[in-house]
Amino acid sequence: MFNNSRRFLTTQIFKQIRHRSTVKIGVLGVPFDKGQPRVGVGNGPKFIREAGLINRLREIHENIDVKDYGDVQYTIDNKISDAIPNMKDYEHMVPCAERTSKSVADIIRSGRICLTLGGDHSIGVATVDGHIQAKSENIALLWIDAHADLNTNKTSSTGNTHGMPVALLAKELSDYWPYLPGMDWQKPVISIRNVAYIGLRSVDSFERLIIEKLGITAFGMEDIERYGIDTILSMALDKVDPERNKSIHVSYDIDSLDALEAPSTGTSVRGGLTLREGIYIMESIHRTGRLGAMDLVEVNPSIGTERDVRTTVEAAIHVILAAFGHSRRGLRPKDSHELPLQTFPPKQSLI
Repeated sequence: MFNNSRRFLTTQIFKQIRHRSTVKIGVLGVPFDKGQPRVGVGNGPKFIREAGLINRLREIHENIDVKDYGDVQYTIDNKISDAIPNMKDYEHMVPCAERTSKSVADIIRSGRICLTLGGDHSIGVATVDGHIQAKSENIALLWIDAHADLNTNKTSSTGNTHGMPVALLAKELSDYWPYLPGMDWQKPVISIRNVAYIGLRSVDSFERLIIEKLGITAFGMEDIERYGIDTILSMALDKVDPERNKSIHVSYDIDSLDALEAPSTGTSVRGGLTLREGIYIMESIHRTGRLGAMDLVEVNPSIGTERDVRTTVEAAIHVILAAFGHSRRGLRPKDSHELPLQTFPPKQSLI
């Protein structure tokens, strides 16, 4: 089964070498930081853009079409302040999520792959919801993260909503939530059977219970060490997209990478993915031809030294570029398919 998956991905490589169709990308910033306590993560989209993301995407090949939709803006809903116990800054999370979901859905309906720059990972509930609204639920979700983000307000030890998005999305956990005022637009929309985790290494006790009781596809770092990232990714896709016909959503937390690779993030955990493994995941997803949406979240430029920030932002950009066809083998010349011929000056007459 796993060999078939690898053969499928290899076939895609040669198809895309022969012909590159136009790739249309919509970039959306969500500078939201209320899902966790660390100041600065809201500046993630700004720093990633200022490092040249848009132009670097356009340089991948001549058929890249990138449109930057700017940043999501929202108005605080004070009527629902403190409405739900143990969900901090709920009055911020709800209106931001609603605006984000609509924006993501509109971008995907326009025929573009939606690239969302966070912001903290609480925005994942909105980006996945928007993707599903646009694609009629036929999606597979890869959650690349050190953490499971699978707490409810009853199981969370912090009340930080960046630890809750998958639980909010999962149909199987809908009975474990109270009525959420202001969230009538969002219902649990994805079956946990369509979700796979890669990179886990910091899982809360109730999250582990949920994973085991519901049989969620969850690969920790020890699995990656044992089998290798190629096999793990093939196993994940076999579980969540066995027919190879779903639009794929990758929600990529930069803390999935080891702290040495991405130090400027709020909840870093040692022993994570290498940047090489992190890039490989997105190269492989690109080769499927079915990437529908990607989130890149939790880059916090206020953490660490200037070098730490630069290292983290560059790691984020490398992962993003891989998702849209950048090759570590090198890029072909844009305007030429032939080697330039040598030219020689005219011979001088000896007379």
